[in-house]
Amino acid sequence: MGCSPSVPARSTGGLNTVNNDTSSATDSKDLRAKLVLLGDSGVGKSCIVLRFVRGQFDPTSKVTVGASFLSQTLALEDSTIVKFEIWDTAGQERYAALAPLYYRGAAAAIVVYDITSPESFNKAQYWVKELQKHGCTGVRREEQYVFYRDVSKDSR
Repeated sequence: MGCSPSVPARSTGGLNTVNNDTSSATDSKDLRAKLVLLGDSGVGKSCIVLRFVRGQFDPTSKVTVGASFLSQTLALEDSTIVKFEIWDTAGQERYAALAPLYYRGAAAAIVVYDITSPESFNKAQYWVKELQKHGCTGVRREEQYVFYRDVSKDSR
């Protein structure tokens, strides 16, 4: 598995990337949101994060060991500044026991899976149950959504 190629950026629906030197507006609210990505190894978690944070696709993306941390600051149309603190967790089975340390206190979680792999989908269901069991306090049952993008093997 690898990352699918990036697509041209589209309108962000009211979200604008903020440079660190311009992120302090006097009439804005500053919010922090811990975000964690979970899923099997090789499903594209790191590629999603790198696309969001750096706006680029890295075809040489390596397997994450333990977890990696990145951040992205966005400005909403109402002048609210949101700083995402993003934890990209390792998908290998040997790191599964560490995952609760990363998603504890998260405002949101993204569970990523490979739509061509039933095993990957089953593991995604496992991660959702783990989030519910260990209390990802920012993720309530009524606010769970599933998003996917169909990427053919030819376009990878």
